[in-house]
Amino acid sequence: MTSARHWYEQLFSTIDAKNSQGFAQYLTAEAVFRFGNTPPVTGTTRIIQALDQFFASVAALEHRLSDFWDLPEHRICCGTVHYTRLDGDSVIAPFCNVFTMDHGKVARYEIYLDPTGLFAPR
Repeated sequence: MTSARHWYEQLFSTIDAKNSQGFAQYLTAEAVFRFGNTPPVTGTTRIIQALDQFFASVAALEHRLSDFWDLPEHRICCGTVHYTRLDGDSVIAPFCNVFTMDHGKVARYEIYLDPTGLFAPR
């Protein structure tokens, strides 16, 4: 079995590479994904579309994990995400992610983050 830290590192490497197809490999077919206070998106096809739209809105992103906890049916992690906006400015935001697991795959992925600085005019 993959260590918890390795699992997080691999997951975030797909996100930081803007690889929505690779990210989808972590999800169940009917997974639910919610970013901040946006409405949840259900199903891998719709999640990939939502991620591709988000990835097109930023030049780059990099997650730095500070803590993680694994429970029988959940994985939880906290850290910071460093965004590079399309205008070249940088934004750093703290995040907490909660994953509801189903047989080793993510059935629900909730991202608790305030993206205000990412999309605020400069």
